[in-house]
Amino acid sequence: MVSKNQIKLITSLTQKKFRKEHNLFIAEGIKVIQELLDASYELVDLFYINDTFPSVEDSKKTQISGQELKKISSLTSPNNSLAIFKIPLLRTPKKEGLIIALDDIRDPGNLGTIIRLCDWFGINQLICSEETVDAYNPKVVQATMGSLSRVNINYVDLKKFISNSKIPVFGTFMEGDNIYKNCLPNEGIIVLGNEANGISKEVENLVTQKISIPRFGDTQATESLNVATATAIILSEFRRNS
Repeated sequence: MVSKNQIKLITSLTQKKFRKEHNLFIAEGIKVIQELLDASYELVDLFYINDTFPSVEDSKKTQISGQELKKISSLTSPNNSLAIFKIPLLRTPKKEGLIIALDDIRDPGNLGTIIRLCDWFGINQLICSEETVDAYNPKVVQATMGSLSRVNINYVDLKKFISNSKIPVFGTFMEGDNIYKNCLPNEGIIVLGNEANGISKEVENLVTQKISIPRFGDTQATESLNVATATAIILSEFRRNS
């Protein structure tokens, strides 16, 4: 059974200020929870309908009903289990190799997908502006499908971080150089901008090369690509070149 205090805590963790206050976040579903357990994230509590986590000590898990899971879940269709984890300590970012930098990405689904893409393409460093959506937002955690545990994510003053870097800075712009006609390096910072407004002017001024994914449609009417879709194409091309 879930107590009233537990329900209050879990539902509060959907908000960034309470995640920060308690240094906790929630994850839902067998796959996501198991990935985080395998990555040695510190488990605080686990609530489940059917026990598929035999390795978790009994003192940290509670069997609940489907109705109880609905009360604490942030999903439209809850999936068997919900866990509370401690937010791990930050690791200092390394300014080497390929780095993805996000300038004010607001959509949780986009961030979660970008984290998965970083994991897929072997990008270990993801740098986010302080305005970017929190990586421990429940919707982001779900969208990562466990990749959250394999990518080092830092929230920084993006302008300051880029200014202090000595590697090339690539920015994605509609008017940039055709990515398919460029010789792309295996080291650099790739900046992707806000879903509606793109890369901010102050960050744009630090970009050393503007790149673009060309449109091939006959009418050339499509305004832009979804930022996560653009990330997939860009990372694929960087990896193909390197």
